[in-house]
Amino acid sequence: MFRPRVIPVLLLKNKGLIKSTQFKDHRYIGDPINAVKIFNDLKADELVFIDILASKEGRCISLDFIKNVGEEANMPFAAGGGITNIKQIQDIIAAGAEKVVINTQASIKPNFIREAADTFGSSTIVVCMDVKKKFLGKIQTWVSAGEKATGYNPVDFAKLMEEKGAGEIIVQSIERDGMMQGYDIDLIKSISESVSIPVVALGGAGNLEDMNTAFTQAYANGLAAGSLFVYHGARKGILINYPSKEIITKTIEKWV
Repeated sequence: MFRPRVIPVLLLKNKGLIKSTQFKDHRYIGDPINAVKIFNDLKADELVFIDILASKEGRCISLDFIKNVGEEANMPFAAGGGITNIKQIQDIIAAGAEKVVINTQASIKPNFIREAADTFGSSTIVVCMDVKKKFLGKIQTWVSAGEKATGYNPVDFAKLMEEKGAGEIIVQSIERDGMMQGYDIDLIKSISESVSIPVVALGGAGNLEDMNTAFTQAYANGLAAGSLFVYHGARKGILINYPSKEIITKTIEKWV
Protein backbone atom coordinates (compact mmCIF):
# COMPACT_ATOMS: atom_id res chain seq x y z
CA MET A 1 0.00 0.00 0.00
CA PHE A 2 1.34 3.40 -0.99
CA ARG A 3 1.94 5.73 1.93
CA PRO A 4 2.60 9.42 1.25
CA ARG A 5 5.59 10.99 2.98
CA VAL A 6 4.82 13.15 6.00
CA ILE A 7 7.36 15.99 5.98
CA PRO A 8 8.18 18.73 8.51
CA VAL A 9 9.28 21.93 6.76
CA LEU A 10 11.58 24.00 8.96
CA LEU A 11 12.22 27.69 8.28
CA LEU A 12 15.55 29.31 9.12
CA LYS A 13 16.17 32.95 9.93
CA ASN A 14 19.44 34.26 11.37
CA LYS A 15 20.49 30.71 12.33
CA GLY A 16 17.30 30.15 14.31
CA LEU A 17 14.23 28.05 13.66
CA ILE A 18 11.17 30.24 13.09
CA LYS A 19 7.54 29.91 12.04
CA SER A 20 5.61 32.40 9.97
CA THR A 21 1.98 33.23 9.32
CA GLN A 22 1.24 34.12 5.70
CA PHE A 23 5.01 34.65 5.31
CA LYS A 24 4.92 37.36 8.03
CA ASP A 25 4.92 37.60 11.84
CA HIS A 26 7.99 35.43 12.32
CA ARG A 27 8.06 33.65 15.67
CA TYR A 28 11.27 32.17 17.07
CA ILE A 29 10.83 28.45 17.77
CA GLY A 30 14.28 27.35 18.89
CA ASP A 31 17.54 25.79 17.79
CA PRO A 32 17.14 23.88 14.51
CA ILE A 33 19.70 21.21 15.40
CA ASN A 34 17.80 20.40 18.59
CA ALA A 35 14.70 20.02 16.42
CA VAL A 36 16.58 17.57 14.18
CA LYS A 37 17.50 15.46 17.22
CA ILE A 38 13.85 15.33 18.28
CA PHE A 39 12.69 14.41 14.80
CA ASN A 40 15.31 11.65 14.83
CA ASP A 41 13.73 10.18 17.96
CA LEU A 42 10.25 10.55 16.44
CA LYS A 43 11.43 8.88 13.21
CA ALA A 44 10.25 11.52 10.74
CA ASP A 45 10.14 10.42 7.09
CA GLU A 46 12.26 13.33 5.89
CA LEU A 47 12.89 17.03 6.58
CA VAL A 48 13.02 20.20 4.50
CA PHE A 49 15.04 23.26 5.54
CA ILE A 50 14.50 26.66 3.93
CA ASP A 51 16.55 29.78 4.69
CA ILE A 52 13.89 32.44 4.16
CA LEU A 53 16.31 35.39 3.91
CA ALA A 54 18.95 33.86 1.63
CA SER A 55 17.58 35.03 -1.73
CA LYS A 56 16.72 38.49 -0.44
CA GLU A 57 20.23 38.87 0.98
CA GLY A 58 21.95 37.54 -2.16
CA ARG A 59 23.53 34.49 -0.52
CA CYS A 60 23.04 30.74 -0.26
CA ILE A 61 21.91 28.68 2.72
CA SER A 62 24.84 28.02 5.06
CA LEU A 63 26.98 24.99 4.23
CA ASP A 64 28.11 24.77 7.84
CA PHE A 65 24.49 24.46 8.89
CA ILE A 66 23.87 21.72 6.32
CA LYS A 67 26.95 19.84 7.53
CA ASN A 68 25.68 20.07 11.11
CA VAL A 69 22.29 18.73 10.04
CA GLY A 70 23.97 15.98 8.03
CA GLU A 71 25.92 14.88 11.09
CA GLU A 72 22.75 14.65 13.19
CA ALA A 73 19.90 13.64 10.87
CA ASN A 74 18.94 9.98 10.57
CA MET A 75 16.49 10.73 7.80
CA PRO A 76 16.87 12.23 4.30
CA PHE A 77 16.64 16.00 4.13
CA ALA A 78 16.41 18.74 1.52
CA ALA A 79 17.83 22.24 1.79
CA GLY A 80 17.03 25.49 0.00
CA GLY A 81 17.50 29.20 0.07
CA GLY A 82 19.41 31.41 -2.36
CA ILE A 83 20.55 28.66 -4.73
CA THR A 84 21.62 30.22 -8.05
CA ASN A 85 24.33 28.01 -9.53
CA ILE A 86 25.54 24.45 -10.02
CA LYS A 87 28.49 24.79 -7.64
CA GLN A 88 26.16 25.64 -4.78
CA ILE A 89 24.10 22.52 -5.45
CA GLN A 90 27.25 20.41 -5.57
CA ASP A 91 28.40 21.83 -2.24
CA ILE A 92 25.00 21.34 -0.59
CA ILE A 93 24.84 17.69 -1.67
CA ALA A 94 28.44 17.14 -0.58
CA ALA A 95 27.57 18.63 2.81
CA GLY A 96 24.93 15.96 3.38
CA ALA A 97 21.60 16.98 1.83
CA GLU A 98 19.86 14.48 -0.45
CA LYS A 99 17.92 17.13 -2.36
CA VAL A 100 17.95 20.86 -2.99
CA VAL A 101 14.92 23.15 -3.03
CA ILE A 102 14.91 25.94 -5.62
CA ASN A 103 12.40 28.77 -5.74
CA THR A 104 13.46 32.20 -6.99
CA GLN A 105 16.03 31.05 -9.54
CA ALA A 106 13.53 28.62 -11.07
CA SER A 107 11.35 31.57 -12.06
CA ILE A 108 14.16 33.91 -13.07
CA LYS A 109 16.01 31.31 -15.11
CA PRO A 110 13.90 28.20 -15.82
CA ASN A 111 16.71 26.63 -17.86
CA PHE A 112 18.76 26.47 -14.64
CA ILE A 113 16.43 23.64 -13.57
CA ARG A 114 17.31 21.75 -16.76
CA GLU A 115 21.03 22.30 -16.15
CA ALA A 116 20.70 21.16 -12.54
CA ALA A 117 18.62 18.09 -13.42
CA ASP A 118 21.04 17.07 -16.17
CA THR A 119 23.97 17.44 -13.77
CA PHE A 120 22.59 15.83 -10.60
CA GLY A 121 19.51 13.91 -11.72
CA SER A 122 15.88 14.97 -11.48
CA SER A 123 15.42 13.21 -8.13
CA THR A 124 17.81 15.73 -6.55
CA ILE A 125 15.98 18.83 -7.80
CA VAL A 126 12.88 20.09 -6.00
CA VAL A 127 11.08 23.26 -7.08
CA CYS A 128 9.06 25.09 -4.44
CA MET A 129 6.32 27.29 -5.83
CA ASP A 130 4.82 29.89 -3.48
CA VAL A 131 1.31 30.85 -4.57
CA LYS A 132 -1.14 33.59 -3.70
CA LYS A 133 -3.67 35.87 -5.34
CA LYS A 134 -2.57 39.18 -6.74
CA PHE A 135 -4.66 42.33 -6.95
CA LEU A 136 -8.11 41.60 -8.44
CA GLY A 137 -7.78 37.94 -7.51
CA LYS A 138 -5.41 36.68 -10.20
CA ILE A 139 -3.51 33.71 -8.79
CA GLN A 140 0.19 33.33 -9.57
CA THR A 141 3.52 32.25 -8.17
CA TRP A 142 5.72 34.54 -6.08
CA VAL A 143 9.42 34.70 -5.13
CA SER A 144 11.67 36.54 -2.66
CA ALA A 145 9.73 35.34 0.39
CA GLY A 146 6.42 36.14 -1.28
CA GLU A 147 7.26 39.75 -2.13
CA LYS A 148 7.64 39.59 -5.92
CA ALA A 149 5.06 38.27 -8.35
CA THR A 150 6.46 36.24 -11.23
CA GLY A 151 3.56 36.49 -13.67
CA TYR A 152 3.39 32.68 -13.88
CA ASN A 153 0.09 30.89 -13.46
CA PRO A 154 0.74 27.98 -11.01
CA VAL A 155 -0.36 25.23 -13.41
CA ASP A 156 1.68 26.64 -16.28
CA PHE A 157 4.70 27.02 -14.02
CA ALA A 158 4.37 23.45 -12.72
CA LYS A 159 4.25 22.11 -16.28
CA LEU A 160 7.30 24.18 -17.21
CA MET A 161 9.27 22.88 -14.22
CA GLU A 162 8.41 19.28 -15.10
CA GLU A 163 9.48 19.94 -18.69
CA LYS A 164 12.79 21.40 -17.45
CA GLY A 165 13.51 18.29 -15.39
CA ALA A 166 12.39 18.99 -11.81
CA GLY A 167 11.84 15.75 -9.94
CA GLU A 168 9.34 17.10 -7.44
CA ILE A 169 7.24 20.20 -6.81
CA ILE A 170 6.32 21.65 -3.43
CA VAL A 171 3.10 23.66 -3.73
CA GLN A 172 2.79 26.23 -0.96
CA SER A 173 -0.16 28.53 -0.36
CA ILE A 174 1.12 31.82 1.07
CA GLU A 175 -2.37 32.80 2.21
CA ARG A 176 -2.76 29.58 4.22
CA ASP A 177 0.77 29.52 5.64
CA GLY A 178 0.60 29.15 9.43
CA MET A 179 -3.20 29.39 9.54
CA MET A 180 -3.67 25.67 10.37
CA GLN A 181 -7.11 25.69 8.68
CA GLY A 182 -6.43 23.22 5.90
CA TYR A 183 -4.55 23.12 2.60
CA ASP A 184 -5.68 24.89 -0.56
CA ILE A 185 -7.12 21.69 -2.01
CA ASP A 186 -8.18 23.19 -5.34
CA LEU A 187 -4.68 24.55 -5.91
CA ILE A 188 -2.92 21.31 -5.04
CA LYS A 189 -5.33 19.22 -7.09
CA SER A 190 -4.87 21.47 -10.14
CA ILE A 191 -1.11 20.93 -9.96
CA SER A 192 -1.31 17.18 -9.25
CA GLU A 193 -3.56 16.68 -12.27
CA SER A 194 -1.31 18.71 -14.57
CA VAL A 195 2.05 16.97 -13.94
CA SER A 196 3.28 13.40 -13.54
CA ILE A 197 6.06 14.13 -11.04
CA PRO A 198 5.45 14.01 -7.25
CA VAL A 199 3.60 16.97 -5.74
CA VAL A 200 4.06 17.92 -2.08
CA ALA A 201 1.28 19.87 -0.35
CA LEU A 202 2.36 22.69 1.97
CA GLY A 203 0.62 25.56 3.73
CA GLY A 204 -2.30 25.24 6.13
CA ALA A 205 -2.25 21.76 7.68
CA GLY A 206 -3.70 21.81 11.18
CA ASN A 207 -4.18 18.07 11.77
CA LEU A 208 -3.92 14.66 10.13
CA GLU A 209 -7.40 15.01 8.66
CA ASP A 210 -6.18 17.96 6.62
CA MET A 211 -3.45 15.69 5.30
CA ASN A 212 -6.10 13.05 4.60
CA THR A 213 -7.92 15.53 2.38
CA ALA A 214 -4.76 16.55 0.48
CA PHE A 215 -3.92 12.90 -0.14
CA THR A 216 -7.33 11.57 -1.11
CA GLN A 217 -8.87 14.60 -2.81
CA ALA A 218 -5.90 16.54 -4.18
CA TYR A 219 -3.67 13.52 -4.94
CA ALA A 220 -0.57 14.88 -3.17
CA ASN A 221 2.36 12.45 -2.97
CA GLY A 222 3.90 14.21 0.01
CA LEU A 223 2.21 15.94 2.93
CA ALA A 224 4.27 18.75 4.41
CA ALA A 225 3.65 21.16 7.26
CA GLY A 226 5.38 23.60 9.55
CA SER A 227 3.06 24.74 12.36
CA LEU A 228 1.60 21.25 12.83
CA PHE A 229 5.03 19.92 13.84
CA VAL A 230 6.22 22.78 16.05
CA TYR A 231 3.06 23.82 17.92
CA HIS A 232 0.82 22.08 20.42
CA GLY A 233 -2.69 22.99 21.53
CA ALA A 234 -5.01 25.89 20.85
CA ARG A 235 -2.58 28.37 22.42
CA LYS A 236 0.18 27.19 20.07
CA GLY A 237 2.69 26.27 22.72
CA ILE A 238 6.03 25.37 21.20
CA LEU A 239 6.49 21.61 21.09
CA ILE A 240 8.36 19.71 18.37
CA ASN A 241 6.14 16.75 17.51
CA TYR A 242 5.49 14.14 14.85
CA PRO A 243 2.91 11.34 14.64
CA SER A 244 4.11 7.83 15.39
CA LYS A 245 4.44 5.29 12.59
CA GLU A 246 1.49 3.42 14.14
CA ILE A 247 -0.74 6.49 14.05
CA ILE A 248 0.28 7.30 10.48
CA THR A 249 -0.32 3.70 9.37
CA LYS A 250 -3.75 3.54 11.02
CA THR A 251 -4.68 6.89 9.54
CA ILE A 252 -3.51 5.88 6.06
CA GLU A 253 -5.55 2.66 6.29
CA LYS A 254 -8.55 4.83 7.08
CA TRP A 255 -7.73 7.18 4.19
CA VAL A 256 -7.53 4.46 1.59
